[in-house]
Amino acid sequence: MLIKTILILTLILFSACEDKKQTPQLDGKKLLEQKCASCHNLEMPPVISDDELAPPMMAIGFHMPDFMEPKDESQRVPMAIEFIVDFIRNPLLENSKCDKESIQRYGLMPSQKDKVTKDEAKAIAQYMFRHYTQENLSKVQKAQAKFDALPAGQKTALKHKCMGCHKIDKKIVGPSFKDIAKKYTTNKDEMINSIKNGSKAKWESSKGAVMPPFKQISDEDLEVLIKWITKL
Repeated sequence: MLIKTILILTLILFSACEDKKQTPQLDGKKLLEQKCASCHNLEMPPVISDDELAPPMMAIGFHMPDFMEPKDESQRVPMAIEFIVDFIRNPLLENSKCDKESIQRYGLMPSQKDKVTKDEAKAIAQYMFRHYTQENLSKVQKAQAKFDALPAGQKTALKHKCMGCHKIDKKIVGPSFKDIAKKYTTNKDEMINSIKNGSKAKWESSKGAVMPPFKQISDEDLEVLIKWITKL
């Protein structure tokens, strides 16, 4: 009898382990991008356009918990998650939390029952309420304000990922922009050629690192970048 009990318990534990292996952690961020981005603007803050098909996701993430009526405040977000999970799969006009103007503009969301499982819907909702918060919006806005304050040339360098190999006054993979300015201030054409066509063995300090060609850079961006570097 004891051996039989041990065998049963072993089978139960083994089955539980198998179930865990078969239910991997779902990535709410990826699911949101895969399942929702075709209709909802996922940016934070969103850029509103006249042809958008659904409310921006930030608006939903910010305001949906406010529509819940929990007895315990700690249940506000869990209730919002539960609502989203149900509404994604079974959207009903009488259950919609959108105002009349939004319903007229966007219409009622079509059911995603055949496209989004219940577990996927839950992972999406959980990520939404973790990501779209006032705290995260403030961080994004501060980062954007910091970026907006940069010189146009530095923005261009960031845009083309130049800062991955060059810093303003510090050598990393390639020479610093200040060293480049010293070397090429009187020979801008050579600097332009190095950027557009790449270069090799022009800097002993780079120890054989190759500058890849940036043929895709526009003449306008190139002019802004060169002007900024030479002023350093």
